[in-house]
Amino acid sequence: NSVHDEFINKEKPELLKDIHIGEEVRVSTNISEFDRILGGGLVQGSLVLIAGDPGIGKSTILLQTSGQLCKNNKKVLYVSAEESASQLKLRAQRLSINSDNLYVYPQTSMESIKAQIEDIAPDIVVIDSIQAIYSQNVASSAGSVSQIRECTNLLMHIAKSKNITVVVIGHVTKDGNIAGPKVLEHMVDTVIYFEGDKYKSYRMLRSMKNRFGNTSEVGIFEMHTDGLHEVKNPNELFLNERSQVAAPGSAIIVTNEGTRPLLVEIQALVGTTPYPAPRRVANGVDTGRVLQILAVLEKRIGLNLSKQDVYVNVIGGIDVNEPAADLGIALAIVTCVRDVVFDSHTAIVGEIGLSGEIRAVNHIEKRITEAQKLGFKRIIIPAANELQEEIQGIEVVKVKRILEAITRGVGNKE
Repeated sequence: NSVHDEFINKEKPELLKDIHIGEEVRVSTNISEFDRILGGGLVQGSLVLIAGDPGIGKSTILLQTSGQLCKNNKKVLYVSAEESASQLKLRAQRLSINSDNLYVYPQTSMESIKAQIEDIAPDIVVIDSIQAIYSQNVASSAGSVSQIRECTNLLMHIAKSKNITVVVIGHVTKDGNIAGPKVLEHMVDTVIYFEGDKYKSYRMLRSMKNRFGNTSEVGIFEMHTDGLHEVKNPNELFLNERSQVAAPGSAIIVTNEGTRPLLVEIQALVGTTPYPAPRRVANGVDTGRVLQILAVLEKRIGLNLSKQDVYVNVIGGIDVNEPAADLGIALAIVTCVRDVVFDSHTAIVGEIGLSGEIRAVNHIEKRITEAQKLGFKRIIIPAANELQEEIQGIEVVKVKRILEAITRGVGNKE
């Protein structure tokens, strides 16, 4: 309290025009995909939260990052609250990490951790994980909301007062809001979610909040026996999974993740249902969005699917959340119903309005350029999008309404 009072007494309001802005001191992690979502590297004195399901690879990526930071002559303190020192050593050997600057500290007491930070004076501190740390100032057990808040507050004070970068691991439940990162997202500078299926090899690091860079940036990794490997060209990776034999119900969309355009395949399957109520199943896209697209298809073009099951799936295990995928979903469904094959060299982008109009999307030039780089000959885009410059080597087809998109996209193949 005395420190808090002293802080209050010293601080006074300043005029905005008189405030001096210092340069952000960034430290590269030597992992370009990680640097991308951080906005160029770890900012000195920042507090970073990495959240995700247990077993997804949070400890692996941070141990790899710690090893890379030590190569830059940075001193790293890795606080392992869930594993013993020998367990961490075994993991480090598997990841080929052996550094003189990496300190491992198996500890759960926040007060002991604070004392070691003051004694070692590291450049970066990793806390694995915040749910296992407890402070003696709070009566509840480790993992409770009050303990997580108290420990995070202490870590934030350490980061800001000593100019030490602190990276905190937080486990989430399926909802992500029970005593997990949701209760402390407002306290930290950067929030990164680790996404993916632990039974598949691909992982996505997604920046949800960043006071020092863009939000919604995405870094893509592939899990191997010796750790996580960067996927520097994810488009080729996702598109390589396409079947060599084209089939009805498949379309390639150009989605946007942060500043990076991604081309992914959307598949649809429509069949007669044996159930009184037809099934609507969506993997990788919002089910509500699929239902809305089905309603537009029924009302605006007369495609009646009330007695048929509809399944929509995004290939590659990634989630596509933006409305720009609407047109691709619609065309995948229509090609499956009509049993026609969509041109495999055509990409699709566009949002569908309730009246059947195709609405403009953002970053259209980037999407077209990426499709052209990957060898696509044609791209269907909203007519409402004005192109600032003409992109050579790809035919741009502009459509205003869903019926026009279907006619120009698949009508000539019936």
